[in-house]
Amino acid sequence: MLREGRRARDPRPEIILSRAAPEFVIKLFQLEVSEISDGTIEVKGIAREPGFRTKLAVWSRDDKVDPVGACVGLRGQRVKNIVRELNNEKVDIIKWDTNVKVFVTNALAPAKLKAFDINETTRRIRILVSDDQLRSPLANAAKTPA
Repeated sequence: MLREGRRARDPRPEIILSRAAPEFVIKLFQLEVSEISDGTIEVKGIAREPGFRTKLAVWSRDDKVDPVGACVGLRGQRVKNIVRELNNEKVDIIKWDTNVKVFVTNALAPAKLKAFDINETTRRIRILVSDDQLRSPLANAAKTPA
């Protein structure tokens, strides 16, 4: 991903590239998923720990198009191509929702939430799960896209 281009004192241009930038993953999805490039599906948020995990929140403008299914592709082929490009980094694709509770529930699936408290003033969410649910995606819950 082109991060910066500039000319130094030297007449040759200098280009700085980054594969760690979240925009790099979005661009990969735009290239791989035609519904994103044509605007049917929109990437609403992304959280990334380069080399480990990416969480991508997607939404569809068309009710007939499943945004998660379109990004995953037939037999997972679309997302497999992206995972291969990212050197087997885990990629979680989450259905975005305007309702925060629904969105967070989608993001933390398959964990079953026991209690859910939203504090609008501090913009924090408190979630309670049973002990047997702690090994699920909750380990990376703080990295869920906003």
